[in-house]
Amino acid sequence: MSELTSRQYDQAVGRCKDIFLAKMQDYGSAWRVLRPSSITDQIFIKAQRIRSLEVKLEKKIDEGIEGEYIGIVNYAVIALIQMSLKADAPMDLEKGNAQKFYENHLDQAKSLMLDKNHDYGEAWRDMRVSSMTDLILMKILRTKQIEDNKGNTLISEGVDANYYDMINYAIFALIKLQEAHDLTKA
Repeated sequence: MSELTSRQYDQAVGRCKDIFLAKMQDYGSAWRVLRPSSITDQIFIKAQRIRSLEVKLEKKIDEGIEGEYIGIVNYAVIALIQMSLKADAPMDLEKGNAQKFYENHLDQAKSLMLDKNHDYGEAWRDMRVSSMTDLILMKILRTKQIEDNKGNTLISEGVDANYYDMINYAIFALIKLQEAHDLTKA
C-alpha cells in the first residue's frame, strides 16, 4: 500500500474522530441506548440520503454528503463498540474510554484495509464514489438480514465484518471526495 493512501486514510479518520469526540462532549454516550438494529437503520438513512443526492443531483438541506459518510463511519464504530461491551455495561461511557474503543476499532479497520489493499492492489482508487455508496448499502442490507436471523449465518461473515467494510468504503469515499475538492482548488 502506498504511503499516500495511509496518510489520506489517517486524515479522513481524523475528521471522523474529531466529530465523534465533539458529539461525545455535547451529548455524552446517549448512543448507548441504541439497539444494534437501530444503529444499522441510522447508517441506512445516511447511505440512502447519499444515494438520493447522487441520483437527484439536487439537495434541499444544505448539508453535503461528506458529513453523511462521516456519520456512516461513526455509527459503524458505535455499532462495533456496542458489540464489544457486555450487556450489563453501564450506559454512561466516559469520553476517554469511548475514545480508546473508537481508536481500537479504527485501527482494526485500517489493518483490514491494508490487508485487502495488498491483495486487491488499491482497486478502490478506480471505483466511482457512487459504487462505494451502493456497496455500503449492500453491506447494510446484509447486516439487517443477519440481525433478522438473530446473528446466525451459514457461510457468511458476521455483522462486525460488514461494519468494518462500511467504515472502509466510507473512508475511501471521503478520500476520493477530498481529492476531487483539492483538484478544483488547484
